[in-house]
Amino acid sequence: MKKSSFVALILGTVSGVLFALGMCMALLPEWNAFTEGIIFGAVGIVLSIITALIWCKMENKKLPKMSGKNLFRTIYAISASLVLGAGMCMCLVWEQIILGTLVGLLGIIMLIALIPMIKGIK
Repeated sequence: MKKSSFVALILGTVSGVLFALGMCMALLPEWNAFTEGIIFGAVGIVLSIITALIWCKMENKKLPKMSGKNLFRTIYAISASLVLGAGMCMCLVWEQIILGTLVGLLGIIMLIALIPMIKGIK
């Protein structure tokens, strides 16, 4: 494993955990930690942006251009993640196991569809 990939793996994991923990803190009323959750989530987002910048610098690559195609992919990825998260919420919070599983499975399929959308089929 290259050093840049390892650094991106560690920083990406930390930023993802901070973001996820922040969203749990903000959205679960039982935790009574809305403000702290917003702070943790924001730190996770900032750290993920820093991770992308560090990785590009270590790989001597330029940042991707924001074309219409990349903007569509980004919006699609965000909505697929939200569908997966909604399915998880339906299962874990609202106790709608069957419908939540189906919605979560739809979100997983949408996320898997990102691979050929970005890499293409050869």
